[in-house]
Amino acid sequence: MATLTLALDAMGGDNGPSIVIEALKKALTTHPTVHFIVVGDEAEIQSLLSSAQLSEHPRVTIAHASQTVEMTDKPGYSLRAKPDSSMRVALELVANEQAAACVSAGNTGALMTKAYFALKTLPGVLRPALMSAIPQHQGGSAFVLDLGANPVCDSDTLFQFGVMGSVAAQEVLGIAKPRVALLNIGEEDTKGNDVVKAAAALFQQSSHIHYIGFLEGDDLFAGKADVIVCDGFVGNVALKSCEGLADLLLSNIRANIEAHWLTRWFVKLFYQRLQRSWDWLKPDHYNGASLIGLRGVVIKSHGDANARAFESAIAQAIEAAQRSLPNQIKDRVEQVLLEQE
Repeated sequence: MATLTLALDAMGGDNGPSIVIEALKKALTTHPTVHFIVVGDEAEIQSLLSSAQLSEHPRVTIAHASQTVEMTDKPGYSLRAKPDSSMRVALELVANEQAAACVSAGNTGALMTKAYFALKTLPGVLRPALMSAIPQHQGGSAFVLDLGANPVCDSDTLFQFGVMGSVAAQEVLGIAKPRVALLNIGEEDTKGNDVVKAAAALFQQSSHIHYIGFLEGDDLFAGKADVIVCDGFVGNVALKSCEGLADLLLSNIRANIEAHWLTRWFVKLFYQRLQRSWDWLKPDHYNGASLIGLRGVVIKSHGDANARAFESAIAQAIEAAQRSLPNQIKDRVEQVLLEQE
């Protein structure tokens, strides 16, 4: 099998390069044909690789970058003032075809901006979208997009998100005919703003999309759709609200285990079962959002990801690259655009 090369932005995120190197060590064993280019401060990375006994590993190289994009940097500033950032260098490796994919836990806005300029969008694609998988009630996953890259979208952009998400569901989730839904404030055709209604009309007119209508927020995990489309503002708020609610429930139950000794056994049993369900939503398991619609594979890891979570993002990047997801999306978008002419 031909060796696949990934670029890892080692300096992005809240936890620094130590997490990336720890994840890399595990990934080298799990993915024995993959080569990794670790991008960032060479001296710091070399020291960490030596500590992890990876400094002489034949499938690990270092690409030096003299700058780091901070989590507080504004996208425009990072683009202008930090041309030699680890994030930009990693993306340029993909643009120059020296790497098949880039994984970064850095500033989302900066990654979106730098990726847009370094890689460009696929022909016909209006905007790239941030897409991630969420668990469903009866098992399996559904893709949600956008999750924050585009806070404001028009109907054409939402429609393209559905097209791209449908291709991803086919290629990654193995669903032959993915069900596509628009996230809305009600299921009735009369509900929603003008943009959502116009996007629904575009979906209904397309023969390339299995559109099933509107989906309400309480059905995000119900298994009713395989691709859930929304703008980045709605998607980001929806997902983080779910994460926050789950944390609140677990925190309250954990407190009750100590507070009520008489029912401690029953509460603890319920907590353990709820914990197993919540594990599906933890970044360790589903970490890694694809920035799709670009001419290369870019995976955004959570900023506070631990090593296990970053390794999950690496695995997602490998799968997307192996399946040539950008090319699959390109072909489908071209078909849809021809249909609309």
